[in-house]
Amino acid sequence: MLNNPVWASLAGPQACFAEAAGDAARYVPEISPFCALRDPADPSGWRDLATLTDHALLTGPSITPLAGWETEEVMQGVQMIGQSMTGVEDPEAVRLTEHDVPEVLELVARAQPGPFRKRTVDMGRYLGIRDSGGRLIAMAGERFRMPGWTEVSAVCTDPEYRGKGLGARLTMAVAAGILARGELPFLHAVHDNDNAIRLYERLGFEHSGDVIFASYRFRGVG
Repeated sequence: MLNNPVWASLAGPQACFAEAAGDAARYVPEISPFCALRDPADPSGWRDLATLTDHALLTGPSITPLAGWETEEVMQGVQMIGQSMTGVEDPEAVRLTEHDVPEVLELVARAQPGPFRKRTVDMGRYLGIRDSGGRLIAMAGERFRMPGWTEVSAVCTDPEYRGKGLGARLTMAVAAGILARGELPFLHAVHDNDNAIRLYERLGFEHSGDVIFASYRFRGVG
């Protein structure tokens, strides 16, 4: 499952967010831009994917697109698992809901944690920290969820407040909620984001494999 977390999520606990066709699936666009294939090496999945969308964001250890799909961008990443960690709830963390989405999207624009849509908060438990004036300055939450595992994602802090440990606190708080359900946390990071990787290692996450995040455009079969 960890080798294909989006498929395991869309075919499992997050099927309610899925648009599916045969061996391909994607999140409802307002939820997330990610798509998935049951088996990225099977051409039938790519053909099914083309019936859902002509622009796909995929992740996995390695992906080779079918003819007709053009690679637009590839980002190298790492996957980390919290198999032996313990989480810690944070008394200052507040639950973020659909009512907070405008503020969340403003923070995302400032902090750039990665893909985030107006209904991404529906994917799981999102927590935030506000400053003394009530402004949302940091957040983290749950994204992909598959049997036994939930991803910690969108860990970000307003640039004005970085260096104060807010991201670490929220990562641990989100992990605490995952562990309390009897699941294990995992996450992804860009491979050259050394500061983030070192932080996650200090929090108890361990490297479990290398992955790519890649976007593809369907140009049709000539």
